[in-house]
Amino acid sequence: MRIINESTRNTANEFRLVGLFRRKECLVLTGRGWLVLIVLAAAIVCFAARSAYGFLAVSDPMPGGALVVEGWLPDYALSAAMSEFTAHKYTMLYVTGGPLTEGAPLSEYKTCAQLGAATLIKLGMSTNEVRAVPSCEVRRDRTYSCALALRDYLQRNGGVPASCTLFSLGAHSRRSRLLFQKAFGTDVHIGIINTEDHDYDCRRWWRSSAGFRTVTGEILAFVYARFFFDPTVER
Repeated sequence: MRIINESTRNTANEFRLVGLFRRKECLVLTGRGWLVLIVLAAAIVCFAARSAYGFLAVSDPMPGGALVVEGWLPDYALSAAMSEFTAHKYTMLYVTGGPLTEGAPLSEYKTCAQLGAATLIKLGMSTNEVRAVPSCEVRRDRTYSCALALRDYLQRNGGVPASCTLFSLGAHSRRSRLLFQKAFGTDVHIGIINTEDHDYDCRRWWRSSAGFRTVTGEILAFVYARFFFDPTVER
């Protein structure tokens, strides 16, 4: 029997594959290995799903400064913001928001800021406690634009306070805080309060289309805001 050593075998293989490939040994998963990998991946997915909403719906209030409410919030969230303002010693409640995207021709209020402020006053707040701070229409990064509008308004009217607490809704909270912090800079401490979103079960958000759409969308939006957002790009 003719014996071919390893060097001769490699030479033959390279010749047969025209010198473009080389045979090498590698490890592959067995059936048991695939099973372990699948179980591990499922466990990671389950852990991430159960932790995602809690990560996004952060609360870290800083009572004593200004309370800022996003004007697009539903009425029950605005009512909760009013209760927060009443319970703690905030200096003023500012409502932010851009142009209404639905029903503006039929409404006396043309921006979410004006509509949100009017709703709060209708709920019982004094006109001396609420200020609407509208922002202009933009194509992207609306939350950041609202934060810039508020910062500019405060600079023109007595100065920016040392701290502000943002009142937002559920999974939107962490991203809102991040963008407001980027707009105001490190000299202003931005707190955050979230109120639970009533459109879906926040503990099992993946079981409804509204919850799945909202939470997965906010995860992607937060990643964009955290790592790719550029405030110098025109909105």
